[in-house]
Amino acid sequence: MMTLDHLNSWSSDWSELRVVVYGLGKTGFSAADTLHELGAKLLVVSDYADDHTLDMLSVLGIEYLVGKDQQSVVNAVAEFNPDIVLTSPGVQPDNFLIVYALDLGLEIWTDIDIAWRVRDKFGVASQWICITGTNGKTTVTQLVEAMLIEAGVRAVACGNIGTPVLDVVRDPAEFEVLVVELSSFQLHYTNTIQPVSSVVLNLAEDHLDWHGSMAEYGKAKGKIYNNTTLCCVYNVGDKITSALLNEALNTESAHAVGFTVNTPAPNEVGWVEDILVDRAFVDDPAVALELASLTDLRNISIVSPHLMANIAAAAALARSVGVQPDEISQALQNFRMDAHRIELVKEKEGVSWVDDSKATNPHAAAAALSAFDSVIWIVGGLLKGVDISNLVEKYSSKIKVAIVIGIDREPVLSALAQHSPETQVFEIDAAGSEVMNQVVEAAMKYAVEGDTVLLAPAAASMDQFKDYADRGNLFTQAVLGKV
Repeated sequence: MMTLDHLNSWSSDWSELRVVVYGLGKTGFSAADTLHELGAKLLVVSDYADDHTLDMLSVLGIEYLVGKDQQSVVNAVAEFNPDIVLTSPGVQPDNFLIVYALDLGLEIWTDIDIAWRVRDKFGVASQWICITGTNGKTTVTQLVEAMLIEAGVRAVACGNIGTPVLDVVRDPAEFEVLVVELSSFQLHYTNTIQPVSSVVLNLAEDHLDWHGSMAEYGKAKGKIYNNTTLCCVYNVGDKITSALLNEALNTESAHAVGFTVNTPAPNEVGWVEDILVDRAFVDDPAVALELASLTDLRNISIVSPHLMANIAAAAALARSVGVQPDEISQALQNFRMDAHRIELVKEKEGVSWVDDSKATNPHAAAAALSAFDSVIWIVGGLLKGVDISNLVEKYSSKIKVAIVIGIDREPVLSALAQHSPETQVFEIDAAGSEVMNQVVEAAMKYAVEGDTVLLAPAAASMDQFKDYADRGNLFTQAVLGKV
């Protein structure tokens, strides 16, 4: 079998490498395009691809196999005789082609593995700051990018946040630092990266249908700490993250730094009332260095404890690579949250209408529920094998009304009946855009001054909507059209 250690640079000889690229989404095409440019021999396999993508493969002269049955795929792969299979990260570990490749003793790569090896395309290899967690990873990735740019660093957010890492590696802008958001799917397959700094923001039940168990999900997340050279950041309020750090490999040279929403101890970054302070990257840990304050967040309508934790984590990562306090403060002053993240849609007659459609699991929904006192909660969708009972029990005193949507309504209704029996429950049985029209009409019947109508479904959206953004947009349209 071909050894692959020598493939550690853009200038390495990739011409003898034979690769099956599995999947033709953004990352799959990006990987195929990059490997073609490197001169590797390719066979692209996918269950589906749009005509435009297939046209581009044809123009490049890349062989592909799309929409074929499993036996045909196995026969074609066997005939091709690959050295590795490069999979799109969403492909589950029990997929027939992954199992087949592992049985043959082949390595499974993702675009992350190739990007790490060829990150020196323009000469000096980029440094990577890597971020994962059940919730908050996109916000933290964007915050770190903003802080680095404010410090004059050529930095870019990429990876699971939307821009494939390989597209960034090949960008003539020659980025110095890649701020890489990594999902548990990507981390499951990835082994080769060596971040300068890394973080697991938090860990709660999610994607158990994919990973099979909470243990396997945590194991995947914890791999982000492996081989970190400078700083491993963990969540003081989530002991699982420090446990994952303790289990990590090759982190002896890295500084362990905690982040917290509370007063930080030495080697931590956190908040003293409304002031963000650093007690980790200072000469004297007895001294708390002021980094920023809540008044810097003037462009953010709702500042939740979850957001404060994200800011502390981002500041720790930024400080680990030398970003100064005034640069962090200025970055926060200019920062704006993405849509659908605890976003105030409208406030009328003392009722706040809030879109947190990005809350696709109970842990994310908890961040929103914890921020308000009296909630009319829009909940439900695809639960992905996750039990919602603990969330309902913990926040039952806040949930005045629950408006239940989605295909997995029965577990939600059962949890509400058992753990929040005083909550009024209104069930929506509709489809398409009509779902949110009925949701808003129902909420208007119950909402009074002091209430927050909160879309934080604690579930994925694809049962009724294109994605969480579509769900949030339809909610916003209904609110603005009816309230």
